[in-house]
Amino acid sequence: MTHVLEERKTAKGLILATIAIAQLLLVLDATIVSIALPTAQVDLAISDSGRQWVVTAYTLAFGGLLLLGGRISDYAGRKRSFLIGLIGFALASALGGFAVNQGMLFAARGLQGAFAALMAPAALSLLAVTFTGERERARAFAIFGGIAAGGGALGLLLGGLLTQYVSWRWCLGVGTPIALVTAIVAAVVLTESRAAGRTRYDVTGAVTVTAALVALVYGLSNASSQGWSAGLTIGLIAAGVVLLVAFWIVEHRSANPLLPPRVLQERNRGGSYLVGLMLGTALLAFFLFLTFYLQLILGYSALRSGLAFLPFTLGIGVGVGVGAKFATLVRPGVLIASGLLVAAAGLALLTRIGVDTSYWTHVLPPVVLISLGLGLTFGPVQSTALVGIGAADAGVASAMVNTTQQIGGSIGTALLNTIFANAVTGYVADHGTGAAALATIHGYAVTFWVGAGILVVSAVVAIVFITATRAEAAEAAGRAGPA
Repeated sequence: MTHVLEERKTAKGLILATIAIAQLLLVLDATIVSIALPTAQVDLAISDSGRQWVVTAYTLAFGGLLLLGGRISDYAGRKRSFLIGLIGFALASALGGFAVNQGMLFAARGLQGAFAALMAPAALSLLAVTFTGERERARAFAIFGGIAAGGGALGLLLGGLLTQYVSWRWCLGVGTPIALVTAIVAAVVLTESRAAGRTRYDVTGAVTVTAALVALVYGLSNASSQGWSAGLTIGLIAAGVVLLVAFWIVEHRSANPLLPPRVLQERNRGGSYLVGLMLGTALLAFFLFLTFYLQLILGYSALRSGLAFLPFTLGIGVGVGVGAKFATLVRPGVLIASGLLVAAAGLALLTRIGVDTSYWTHVLPPVVLISLGLGLTFGPVQSTALVGIGAADAGVASAMVNTTQQIGGSIGTALLNTIFANAVTGYVADHGTGAAALATIHGYAVTFWVGAGILVVSAVVAIVFITATRAEAAEAAGRAGPA
């Protein structure tokens, strides 16, 4: 009996490792190109206005197609979807590494996002149906969530290493061998699971919501150059809103909706998704603008910038460990809100940076606070997203966790960049062109304040809406198992 238990433990360990590596690939890819982007822009002659699409082509495809990916994983099979996603992601990564122009690079990034949209919900559903004990489930979700947070900083470090010592192309190509090896292991250790019955896929809903997100991001991006009152800005944002309304109408009338209204009607799940949306937006204020500050103001190299984020990864690990212990002691809403407030305090402290401030006194302490707070938060956010869900909706509910974070990241890239640009322009108008460096610092500070405010609001959302007990959260993944 002991031997059998040990074998089961080893098998579950391999499953967790496989799913964790796949999740790491996804979050690495969202940030690894950030440090490599200046070099890639020069090599492929990408314009300043076009370079953001290296990031948003990925996040838009990822966020826009995640719901469809969740539905496919439910009915076509979670293991099958996971494997197809891994292999497709590997091939798209190779395509990006060999890109000869910006169109090829943007297309590769979009394909990476599309295959990631198939892989991610399948991974979370497989995690849910594999780990059913309260303690092992809390630990598994904490590790999974910690990777989602810490992997972003690891991507910045790896991006710095590859860009400085090899080539920016390997920031994309490195995903190919990792994904292929993970697919081979997954084919052996994973067991297939799917929801009962068969369904048709809501392609109309997928196209509508993706078009809505593209219009919103274009509109927000356009505001930074032409202003909020420009006709194109207003038209694009209005089109995005209209398309979102159309998407909601389509879902209510569809026999096989991409996002069944019942998925959002449970308050804990709705609260979890809203927190994920705001968290994705606020994280951009941290990663994106702190990277700019380190390289453009303090003069850090790509590698040194990556190393500067290393304490963030370590702090996430500590936060995940503490969060896993408290997950069995306090209700998830309290744990989530506590972590968000700690992270908000870290972002607020970052507003003290200046032209020549020290990394050790003005950057490191906030980075540690932010990482600890997020480490506490990500695990319970993942688990409460599945509270009260049935087997038929496990994939789409899982997909919504990543969907909200990716959508938040896409919109946040455009929105915060516009806020930054307006803050810099306003400061220069008030103080003259000789204050350009101070204006840039002011722009960074404004975005950090906005990010902190978003996290505070999300903490309130967590307290008000996420009222599930720790037992209910622990049982959530078990109820998401296959029929």
